[in-house]
Amino acid sequence: MPVSQRKISSGFTLIELVIGIMVFAIAISLFLSLIVPQARRSVDPMLQVRASELAQSLMSEIASKAFDENSSRHGGTSRCNENSNNCTVSRLLGEDLGESRNTYNDVDDYNGLNESGAIIQNSLGASISLDGSLLYEGFSAQVSVYYDDDMDGIDDAITGGPNNIGNTKLIRITVTTPTGENIIFSSYRSNY
Repeated sequence: MPVSQRKISSGFTLIELVIGIMVFAIAISLFLSLIVPQARRSVDPMLQVRASELAQSLMSEIASKAFDENSSRHGGTSRCNENSNNCTVSRLLGEDLGESRNTYNDVDDYNGLNESGAIIQNSLGASISLDGSLLYEGFSAQVSVYYDDDMDGIDDAITGGPNNIGNTKLIRITVTTPTGENIIFSSYRSNY
């Protein structure tokens, strides 16, 4: 056959195809290692905002209550720990007998409150939803309340014993996001 009549083949060789696939695989893995973490981090701020809203709502509800079960609720000038009217001792802080969240009347009633997902409700006992879906699905909130007169963040009952009483309570709310991040919110409530 003469040279001019020979058919010239065109296309890729097997080696060129293998090298192309390897370059493509490296490019995809680099792309995914950069994009996927960014997508996850873009959700975190939204979850943190929701956690802040939940904690602020709980904190406002708790702070609106009386300092102690033995505090005057009628605008009197007598506070617990004055005139032989002692505040509740540390070991008894928490929900009083026969109370539920909608009847809590003092700050320490919230000690031990633990809600998550569909159980998270507003102060009226209604589920919190937006467009028919639960707003705090996957979240959880835990509340602890204890005496902390020296404001060091440590429960005074540890050093003062279970019958310790004081004039300052630390309210600590821990909100856990669906990604497992714990965000802690704290506030002091004084006996005034």
